[in-house]
Amino acid sequence: MTFSIHGLPVARGVAIGRAVLVASSRVDVAHYFIDASQIATEIDRVRVGRNAVMEEIQRLQQSIVQMGPQASPHELSAILDVHLMLLQDEMLISGVKHWITDRLYNAEWALTTQLELIARQFDEMEDEYLRERKADLEQVVERILRYMKGVASPVAPPVRRSGAGRQQDLLLDDTMDVPLVLIAHDLSPADMLQFKQSVFAGFVTDVGGKTSHTAIVARSMDIPAVVGARGASQMVRQDDWVVIDGDAGVVIVDPSAIILAEYGFKQRQAEVERTRLSRLLHTPAVTLDGQPVQLLANIEMPDDAAAALKAGATGVGLFRSEFLFMGRQGNLPGEEEQYQAYRRAVEGMQGLPVTIRTVDVGADKPLDRSMKDGAHLNPALGLRAIRWSLADPAMFLDQLRAILRAATHGPVHLLIPMLAHGSEIRQTLALVDQARAELDEQNVPHGPVQLGAMIEIPAAALTLKLFLKYFDFLSIGTNDLIQYTLAIDRADESVAHLYDPLHPAVLRLVADTIAECRRQSKGVSVCGEMAGDASLTRLLLGLGLRSFSMHPAQILTIKQEVLRSDATSLEPWAQQVLESEDPSLTLAA
Repeated sequence: MTFSIHGLPVARGVAIGRAVLVASSRVDVAHYFIDASQIATEIDRVRVGRNAVMEEIQRLQQSIVQMGPQASPHELSAILDVHLMLLQDEMLISGVKHWITDRLYNAEWALTTQLELIARQFDEMEDEYLRERKADLEQVVERILRYMKGVASPVAPPVRRSGAGRQQDLLLDDTMDVPLVLIAHDLSPADMLQFKQSVFAGFVTDVGGKTSHTAIVARSMDIPAVVGARGASQMVRQDDWVVIDGDAGVVIVDPSAIILAEYGFKQRQAEVERTRLSRLLHTPAVTLDGQPVQLLANIEMPDDAAAALKAGATGVGLFRSEFLFMGRQGNLPGEEEQYQAYRRAVEGMQGLPVTIRTVDVGADKPLDRSMKDGAHLNPALGLRAIRWSLADPAMFLDQLRAILRAATHGPVHLLIPMLAHGSEIRQTLALVDQARAELDEQNVPHGPVQLGAMIEIPAAALTLKLFLKYFDFLSIGTNDLIQYTLAIDRADESVAHLYDPLHPAVLRLVADTIAECRRQSKGVSVCGEMAGDASLTRLLLGLGLRSFSMHPAQILTIKQEVLRSDATSLEPWAQQVLESEDPSLTLAA
């Protein structure tokens, strides 16, 4: 019987094939007390298991290097780095020792107890990306438990097989092996590497979100995927026919011949569309009425510059520098390490501009989980972003000097997050001047940078003239702007449906920011999720936006919308949407 399961669409496209099930990867754990004489032995069991998993991950990293960048995405290597850091996390190690030594828990019990303790801290984090790193921690602990129990990795590359005996098989080319799709509770980066080397056409997981590692890797591989499809691994049976609709976030199990034929047609259409989009790679992004549009890339690490160039980006609109700072147990990157990272990104863009946002961490994004400050009831409103940087001027000066030095290798724009007050602006600019003066004193070369500010707090959007007095350009961070304007916690599922980029207040703030920048001939871009949403491209163009920054995989789709649009004729329509009581209805009309 045909039925569907709904989840989150995280990677586009349609995959059709037979299900390969991975049983729930949770390992049964025994709970018992040990004698004091066994403490050293139990601690050693955990240590040996951890070291074995670390060695396994290091071998995987070496295999990635041997495969080359074309065969394996940078994101997968970065996720393995995160797992290595988690395995070396002092909070995990010391906590396990505590439960064994003080409570006399057996090794497995101590490990899972400490996992639960740290997992609760992840759940309290406001930032979606960091909150979903809990899954990474669960996976590294699980791999240790599997080693201690002698259980193999839950995923092994399957053997190709051919379908026969069902009417659906007749719709497939008899000369081809039947595609396989993977259904799992969750997938670790190691599993994903095996997935990359196997014959899977797509995958579905019970858990995960749009920023989970499975989603990140799926997008980088451009593989149809649905995550957060609760219960999929229990409801789908081994060898069932499955359709994965990565565009709609739907999994159809045991589809009828008619449904299978329909999705087969959609699959072929998508391939044709992808091929057609690829032809736009070297086409300048210019509207029908001749207005050029910048399509920039958002990146997290220096090596992401290669993917940005490959996608046709005309620059980097947002380099999230905080990814260089996270998970280092207080050992922050110094000026030289940061300089080398920024330099790689700048040189990687081959003369195209790179916008580096200063570190955006703080209360909700702790650099060291063991130092999490639980005093803040609402960390989204706490000591974060520029507030955190100004509270630690020595760290901030290290970053500013590194960015200024990197500007000798190509055009660099310096972007400051979460500004709201004139005093913050003046403090920040004074530190930029100080960083320049210190480099001059040391005779260290540095280059010019354009200075920009993020507009992500309503107070900033309402005092634009103050900002434009000091800055060369503005970048609208729509994700936080929506959250703060509507008083909606994006991490709270009970109010997530109220998170609305088309709310009249949000659109008014965005439109006014664009209009004021244009009046003063200052640059303005959107770097939040709105920039990569093709359904909003025409509206933003009509509001006057000419610079979009997004995930590299979204660039060609947005370029297509730009090429089909007459920006001048869209202006009256965009004003109608802006003045509407319900912009979403006007937009759809």
